[in-house]
Amino acid sequence: MTTTRVTIKEVAARAGVSKGAVSLAFNHKPGLSEATRERIFQAARELGWAPNPTARTLAGSRVDVVGLAICRPARLLGLEPFYMEFVSGVESVLTEHSCSLLLRLVRTVEEEAGILESWWRSRQIGGAILVDFRADDPRVAVAERLGLPAVAVGHPSLTGRLTSVWTDDATAVREAVRYLGALGHRRIARVGGAAALGHTAIRTAAFDEAAGALELAGAWQVTTDYSGEAGARATRSLLAAGPADRPTAIVYDNDIMAVAGLSVAAEMGLSVPSDVSLLAWDDSQLCRLTRPTLSAMSHDVHGFGAEVARTLFGLVPGAAARSRRTDTPVLTPRGSTAPPGG
Repeated sequence: MTTTRVTIKEVAARAGVSKGAVSLAFNHKPGLSEATRERIFQAARELGWAPNPTARTLAGSRVDVVGLAICRPARLLGLEPFYMEFVSGVESVLTEHSCSLLLRLVRTVEEEAGILESWWRSRQIGGAILVDFRADDPRVAVAERLGLPAVAVGHPSLTGRLTSVWTDDATAVREAVRYLGALGHRRIARVGGAAALGHTAIRTAAFDEAAGALELAGAWQVTTDYSGEAGARATRSLLAAGPADRPTAIVYDNDIMAVAGLSVAAEMGLSVPSDVSLLAWDDSQLCRLTRPTLSAMSHDVHGFGAEVARTLFGLVPGAAARSRRTDTPVLTPRGSTAPPGG
């Protein structure tokens, strides 16, 4: 039994354009409206057609562009130290390979999945870096179906058969809670990130586990959008209770929320660390510019980004996916943590 291969003529007919227009769209040439270009891509998706069915690889050949889409508001991304350092690490490796980074901000992961397919089918990218995984993430199926060379930045439980690079968030959260418990804190809170994100769920479960093991008198968790404003609101809410009921230590899921929390504590007349200890995450330069300096769960975000890019260039067609845990954030105590009342 033979299978008839879809032709460019059939794609053109379905989209209601000429074969030349299809060629313009997939070679990313000017001369078409965005609506026409998208109609052509949609027709190609429906027919399962691609201009070059030969598998492409990042290993052993030059690829000009790597794609990275991030589902975060532009304003927040500009303030988030993690992604600035991560992208810097990625770029350090792309420069060695004479490659560029195609960065796009999106509103949903479904939008990102569509963009990845459009980029790949129109040959705008030779590979992609995928971040901020959710449970049942639609990008996994899209990347696997397309044969897109991609590295997933996330725990392998979230990334399907894609090659993944990840940090051990669960171990780091447990270490943070045990450290604060060892200082004598019995009421500990965590100001986390977006609830839909897979690594937020991993940290949430690890916090609950560690708090249960220590039999804490109080354990609170609040989800946010990672912004300083949300971190400030969460901190204000946690510290509004009376001295006997509020947490004496707070762990934050990023640095910018911890800095905001420090400001809120001062606004409420509380001393850090005497009245409340604060522990940040990622340990960017922000943690060393505050007074007191912020204790943090530290890891090399720039080096992490570089390792992700190196892993992408090492992908070989047909090779089995692999998971690589690059590091576990480690505790860096500074002036913002101390025993309760210390």
